[in-house]
Order: sequence, then C-alpha cells, then structure tokens
Amino acid sequence: MSDTSTAPATAAVARWWNSDLVHSFRTSPVAVGAALIAFVCLFCAAFAPWVAPHNPFDLSTLELSDARLPPAWMELGSAKYPLGTDDQGRDILSAVIFGARISLVVGLASVLLSVLVGVSLGLVAGFRGGWVDAALMRLCDVMLSFPAILVALLIAGVGRALFPNATEGLAFGVLILSISLTGWVQYARTVRGSTLVERNKEYVQAARVTGVAPLRIMRRHVLPNVMGPVLVLATIQVATAIITEATLSFLGVGSPPTAPSLGTLIRIGNNYLFSGEWWITVFPGAMLVLIALSVNLLGDWLRDALNPRLR
Repeated sequence: MSDTSTAPATAAVARWWNSDLVHSFRTSPVAVGAALIAFVCLFCAAFAPWVAPHNPFDLSTLELSDARLPPAWMELGSAKYPLGTDDQGRDILSAVIFGARISLVVGLASVLLSVLVGVSLGLVAGFRGGWVDAALMRLCDVMLSFPAILVALLIAGVGRALFPNATEGLAFGVLILSISLTGWVQYARTVRGSTLVERNKEYVQAARVTGVAPLRIMRRHVLPNVMGPVLVLATIQVATAIITEATLSFLGVGSPPTAPSLGTLIRIGNNYLFSGEWWITVFPGAMLVLIALSVNLLGDWLRDALNPRLR
C-alpha cells in the first residue's frame, strides 16, 4: 500500500529533477554558487536573532568602552567581536546580519508591491486598449522621465516631513512606497506588450465567444502566459530595490536610526573611513555587494533558462 501511494510522488519528483529548468540550474556553476550565497544571506537575515552573536538594537548591552574596536585578527581586537565594533560599541557582524534583514525585507516588499501594481495596470492596458491603454502608457512615460532615485528621495523626504514622529512601521511603509512608486512602470510596460500579443490568439478569442467575462479571461487565461518575463524582471529588480534602499539610507532618508539597514551602517562607517576604522563601512558594504551580486546572477540565469531561443 505504501509503495503504491509513494509511486506518484516519486515520479513527480523525478520529472521535476529532470525538467529543463532544474537541469539548467544544476549544470550552471554560477547559478549554483549565486543561489548558495543568496540562501546563506536569506537564512542569516531570517534567523538573525538566533544567528547573530549579539543584539545590536539592545541598548542595555552596548558598552561605549568597546567602541571602534578592530576585527579580532588585528592588534587590540577582541574575539568577542569577530568583525570589530562601530562608534557605539555595536558588534559589526551582528549589525550586518540585522541590517541585511531590514534591507531584504524592504527590497522584497517594494518589489512585491511594484509587481502587484504594474502587472494589474499592464494587463488592463494591454487587454482593453483604447483610451485606457493610452492614458496608462502616458503615465508610464511621465514616471520614466524622472530618475527613480530622485522620485524615491522626494517621497521619502516628504514622508519624513509629514510624519516627523512616525513609528518604525510607518517609516518603513513610506520607504517601501517611495521605492515602488517608479518600480511598477517596468512591469506595466512588459505585461502590456505581452498582453497585446496574447489577446489576439485563438484561446482568448474562443473564451470571448463562449461568453467568459473579460476579468476572468485576464486572470485565468492571459495572466499565466505573461508571467515569465515578470519573474525574470522581479528577480533582477530585487537587487535594484535593495541598492535603492541602501542609497536612501546612506543619504539619511531611508530606514530609521533605531533600526539601521546596510545603507545606514555604511553611512555611519563613512565618517570614520579616513581615520583608520575601515571595518565599520567595509563589511556592511561587502554584504550589500554579495546580496546584490548573487541576486543579479540568479536573475541572469533565470532569463537565459526561460528563453526558448537559448535552449
């Protein structure tokens, strides 16, 4: 009985393991290495309270006498702080782990919001056409005429001015909104172009003839066939959103000082870079580079793997 019940599951796993996408991943050392790095970063960020040796946000545990200590392998370094400490005595390793957690949450949330808005508007514009398509595409043109970082900086600055005593949750909400405000445009234009092709195909025409509602056609028939480019674009945009968040935090309008992200840590360390305390800014910067590079490499692999011309 157990052999009969496990046979379909085993066959499904075998089909998945031998699929084109998994085979492409297994045979790509760059994709495997990038996935391992991304997994380690995500694991440490997700389980930061258990992985980090200290809690850098617990002010009661900070010791100002330990401020600006070098890494453990240097003279005057301490094994208690493997990567040294910052100007407040916070452990750099713990601060980097917790900072990566904040950067990843903001980046993933902003990309998710951009995908929801962009895919919805692009689907409607491509399927309906007419004045709806024209109005949405002119809105996209207007948004693309402004640099994304400038719009994000403006929204984040206005949000801080309107809510000077905002809680951490509201501050992160404004930050996510500021990054997503221009991020949705690329998804809208991508989905709109794919929808213009799909709406004239026979399966969509057959659904219209049988009386299927337009919303149901878009959701059940067109949407699954236009999500391939969106997945590739979303993977690459995660790294862009993380770097944008780090840039805003570096400029002082990103994450609040009570919950510093990688950009905030780099900004703090930049003040001590030329006085010899290089570790305060180098290690958060290295973590940011690792995350962005691994995500970009995964996005490049996914783009090639989903491209039928390269198979």
